[in-house]
Amino acid sequence: MERIQSINPERIAWCCSDHGITLSTLAAELNIATTSIERVMAGEDGITFNQLRKIAEYFGRGVLFFLESGKVDEEQVHTAQFRTLANQKPELSAKLKVLIERVEKQREVYLSLCEDLSNTDRIGFSSPDLHGKNPREAAHIARRWLGLSDRNSFDTYRESVEAQGILVFRSNGYNGKWQIAKENPILGFSLYYPTCPVIVIKKQYWESQQSFTLMHELGHLLLHKMSSIDDEHDLQSHKGKELAANAFAGHLLVPDAFLASIRDEERPDEVSQYDEWLEQSRKAWGVSGEVILRRLLDAGRLPQDRYTAYRQWRAQSVVMLKDGGNRMYRHREPKNVFGDTFVRTVLDALDARYITLAKASSYLDNLKIKDLHQLERHIAGL
Repeated sequence: MERIQSINPERIAWCCSDHGITLSTLAAELNIATTSIERVMAGEDGITFNQLRKIAEYFGRGVLFFLESGKVDEEQVHTAQFRTLANQKPELSAKLKVLIERVEKQREVYLSLCEDLSNTDRIGFSSPDLHGKNPREAAHIARRWLGLSDRNSFDTYRESVEAQGILVFRSNGYNGKWQIAKENPILGFSLYYPTCPVIVIKKQYWESQQSFTLMHELGHLLLHKMSSIDDEHDLQSHKGKELAANAFAGHLLVPDAFLASIRDEERPDEVSQYDEWLEQSRKAWGVSGEVILRRLLDAGRLPQDRYTAYRQWRAQSVVMLKDGGNRMYRHREPKNVFGDTFVRTVLDALDARYITLAKASSYLDNLKIKDLHQLERHIAGL
């Protein structure tokens, strides 16, 4: 089989260093003999196109990236947003780094399609003026800005955020290129741009948990105008920007008027009964019991030891996430992952013949053509 000789080994080495892996790890991941990689790095041999394609896909690069001469210019390869996240969490896994770059590329696709469709309304992000506002005041303004009703779910929160020109992606639940691994502690991240920011939420068993992550990331975009990446520790932090984003999310999801409806005298003695006590409110507001309890704690209406005991009880009662999913609804997965705004834009571009079926499929998680047509009918309400 013909081998490509013009490989730039420095670029393979840079990618390995950037992702924190060794050449032997790369070889093992891609099922390529370590000696073959070593010969390429030493300039003693070439590589097959199929092997080069595997390397390019693994690092989220194009094949031509490894054929170009010269060293890598990190500022050209990585955006300022990516570098911000990488600096915040230096221990990011290689797969998560690739996911962040994949999200950035998906945003570029979206902007390009909006331009083709001459639809600037879809990228009309304009943040409310929150300068000088504390998290409680900012949440009150943001809730009006989002146009939220008194009853919500993760889906309605997501729709409201998307309606303000922010893309909201959610990782899928099965193993694939749009998944944040279950064992990965990252719960979400946001990429700040003056035009069309992006929020990415890790899929969790309880959608109410996703609602808090969504509003926490929105807090970073609106309050701090910065990109951020957050794990469980950050969503419990009592310091700096994380404290402000947590307070913002709590007040937005559970405003003071909502909190006033909780009757303290009905609070059970056993923390295991708290979720049942708060069930009506949890379902109406689309939030977890912990969010309500945290608001009660901060308002001085719940003792710290009761809140801590509840969190310990919840940690021991974690429901194991289901693997995979029902593939009968594969056609709906792009909407679950990329949101209604992105999917409709791709389908509109397809209908207007700005892109081919093959392109539309590639933008929608490589959906098969028959599933893509099912998705069109689903979006149309047929």
